[in-house]
Amino acid sequence: MISMIMVLNQKGDIMISRQYRDDVGRASADSFRLQVVAAKETGTAAPVKRIENCSFLYTRHLNMYFVALTRSNVNPALVLEYLFQLIRILKAYLGEDFDETAMRNNMTLIYELMDETMDFGYPQNCAVDVLRLYINLGTTRPQDEPEPSQLTSQITGAIDWRREGIRHKKNEVYIDVLESVNLLLSTTGSVLRNEVTGAVQMNTKLTGMPECKFGLNDKLVIDKEKEDRKPGVEIDDCTFHRCVRLGKFDADRTITFIPPDGEFELMRYRVTDNINLPFRIIPAVQEEPSLTKVSINLKVIANFSDQLFATHVVIKIPVPKNTSKAKIKHSFGRAKYEPEQQAIVWRVKRFAGKAECIINAEVDLMPTVRPKPWTRPPILVEFQVPMFTASGVHVRFLRVYDKSGYHTNRWVRYITKAGSYQVRF
Repeated sequence: MISMIMVLNQKGDIMISRQYRDDVGRASADSFRLQVVAAKETGTAAPVKRIENCSFLYTRHLNMYFVALTRSNVNPALVLEYLFQLIRILKAYLGEDFDETAMRNNMTLIYELMDETMDFGYPQNCAVDVLRLYINLGTTRPQDEPEPSQLTSQITGAIDWRREGIRHKKNEVYIDVLESVNLLLSTTGSVLRNEVTGAVQMNTKLTGMPECKFGLNDKLVIDKEKEDRKPGVEIDDCTFHRCVRLGKFDADRTITFIPPDGEFELMRYRVTDNINLPFRIIPAVQEEPSLTKVSINLKVIANFSDQLFATHVVIKIPVPKNTSKAKIKHSFGRAKYEPEQQAIVWRVKRFAGKAECIINAEVDLMPTVRPKPWTRPPILVEFQVPMFTASGVHVRFLRVYDKSGYHTNRWVRYITKAGSYQVRF
């Protein structure tokens, strides 16, 4: 696994290093400084460099390099995730914008953190709340130390994402279902790519150690229960926060968990069938034989309910590179030709559901010595539709079980936005 962790400054000098195995040494930093730092490869090349049979995996924070060294065939995603987690931990202790001075002033703390988060090159517990329990530096007092049994339970990963004794005046749960629509239409109107990627974000303010049961309109669950008359949604794949009990989900598709306190991402999902596209784009383009003018007509139809509206709608209509000016007529919003984007950009702050609007543009072209055919890049669409899901996913229930049996307020919000929403013409 990982043989050594180094933190270098922008000159390539070692600020902090921790060696976990004896197959690499500090001399390896010279190779990294010459071939990566001095060559200014960061940002342009992959964050993995092979030098003299040693692999260097690195990332940056401000002007510092966090580098992991290994001679074994490791999983690079795991190593990079550890480096990101280490930076996250240091942000929690030293502040969001910790710099070289803060690192040098807290050497003892950083070495303790590096020892606790990794053992013989294998990443261990990286939960900030747990690390604060048994690293007695800073404002931590001896009487605040947990009992040995509690400490063992936390370190072994029983429920390290939530501590006991949490109290809230109001018990509330905020649920955000965020979806991103990806679409690619051909020039004939056929669908080349159509999918929705979604995430369920939660903000829990619950007292004690409650157990939550969460339900979506998953087709497999609805077909099994045969209670809901509305059809379910076929969710292709899911990834969950580590608090979710995967055994119960595999057995009966039940999402059961003890939530962390505060904000976290409960799950991600993907849907590819029966997608309700928020906008329908109908383009028509006519190029004159003289190659001096191009006529563009575009019709936009909102497919969602007339009780909803879309915000921050931006439609970018490409034009030829030799465009001199454009005369534009449109229903509402603002539209103008932006040469730096080589497109007519149409911005609408508020687009009502079921509305239809049309934009017409007469584009004048400058004559060229060697005329080239216009390649016609796709039309790009950006939008955000509150209280609408393109996949049809919605929250069926959230049940909170606690020994005290307190009442919980639940708030659900849906937001659909454009991912890669493109229409060829």
